[in-house]
Amino acid sequence: MSDEPLLVPGRTCWQVATAQRFAPIIDGADYLAHVKAAMLRAERRIMLIGWDFDYRTAFEPTGATMSGPDHLGPFLQWLLLARRDLKVYLLKSNLNLLPALDGFWFGVTPVALLNQITSRRIHFAVDGVRPTGAVHHQKIVVIDDSVAFCGGIDLTIGRWDTREHAPEEPGRHTSGEPYGPRHEVAAVMDGDAARVLGEQARLRWRDATGQKLPPVTAQESAWPHRLAPALHDVEVGVARTMPALPDRDEVREVEALDLAAIAAARSVIYLENQYLASRGLVEALADRLREPDGPQVVIVLPRSSESRLERESMDSARERLLRVLWDADGHDRLGVYWPAVAGGISVYVHAKVMVIDDRLLRIGSSNLNNRSLGFDSECDVALESTADGRDDVRRLILATRDGLVAEHLGVAREVFEQELEKQDSFVAAVDALRGAGRSLRTFTEFMVEADVSPFAENELMDPDHVPPSLAESAWKLVTGVTGRVLGKWIPAAVTHGIRAG
Repeated sequence: MSDEPLLVPGRTCWQVATAQRFAPIIDGADYLAHVKAAMLRAERRIMLIGWDFDYRTAFEPTGATMSGPDHLGPFLQWLLLARRDLKVYLLKSNLNLLPALDGFWFGVTPVALLNQITSRRIHFAVDGVRPTGAVHHQKIVVIDDSVAFCGGIDLTIGRWDTREHAPEEPGRHTSGEPYGPRHEVAAVMDGDAARVLGEQARLRWRDATGQKLPPVTAQESAWPHRLAPALHDVEVGVARTMPALPDRDEVREVEALDLAAIAAARSVIYLENQYLASRGLVEALADRLREPDGPQVVIVLPRSSESRLERESMDSARERLLRVLWDADGHDRLGVYWPAVAGGISVYVHAKVMVIDDRLLRIGSSNLNNRSLGFDSECDVALESTADGRDDVRRLILATRDGLVAEHLGVAREVFEQELEKQDSFVAAVDALRGAGRSLRTFTEFMVEADVSPFAENELMDPDHVPPSLAESAWKLVTGVTGRVLGKWIPAAVTHGIRAG
């Protein structure tokens, strides 16, 4: 619970730089609209660094209000025709070879050929310069090195939703196929903070392609014209995770910041995340819960993961780690919830947010799993109010936290703030406002029993560093699964009178 700064360049972050303007962006509808508005003001260069892109991504699916085509692929081509000095760079992970562009750029096409048959001012690359099994997971948009977006949202299909998360939402579909409610968080900034993210984007491009891009400047800022800044002239920290390579040490700034922030919390630790699968982070939270006067811990997660592989690995790890937290919660300061809307439909939480008291707000791409701490590439941004004692930063941190939990509860932020003042307890305020319909539901021990799997916490699926060998990791997985299965089967067999030999 130190008063020492949390954002320390070279330790808990890469760099700290000033944003002339800064704003959090909650949920995909606002994010996609603001990204298009900023790209419409681009003069020299657009860099899109992401896990995935899709040419069909609609910026305003319920009705376009801005110039140009409404879908990512046609929009970029239109923009290049309109701006003769503009260049566009897209870097994605190599899970597949640019399926994002199927149907617009002639199907599954090798990157080299794509770069020949499309405009000479649009450049595609796949990030394959990383350890086997690691994923390029940063989500950064940089326009003219003057405005940058950073968060957990990719410019791909299935990301758009409003803060209402209506059970039936006409704009929430992909080529006519509807998808469920989805919760996302990002941030936008300009000034020197945007230039730092621009530097990171150029480094990622250099690592993937060997091409070194120079910085650029523009005559005017590309700040999205409909977005009011939440803060002016504020210090922003940029924290990363980068896996070790033969010529580069691993970077674990995100992990260092998370652990320092958890240790420094006094009143409330608020987390929103796609996963809860990092034992190191959970043990740090458990240690704080065991303290007689430690902070409350509130975690908002999706009810379940999207794919079977994630459910077998991440949800099963979550089951184990929730039990660690429940066992540590002897002072009743823990709340773990999943958001739902009318009819009990769950909202898929894809946000990656940490709020520590009124002191720290971290938004980015990093999950609360092992991969995000040392194996995949991640990028987060963070504000710290104690750096210069600014009340406006404190107020924004609390307003963002309270607005997020109020969104999930289906009430106005002011209603939650009044309940918080009345209860004098964050967990008690949440529980007092929970109800039927749109609200937060609690995870229970009975509920998570269904998530048990022998694939929980295995090094092959969720490593926190580059493993010494893929074969060794696979062997650990096989022997671990076999041991767990036998560990359950043998006692049952003995109980039922079965004997070997």
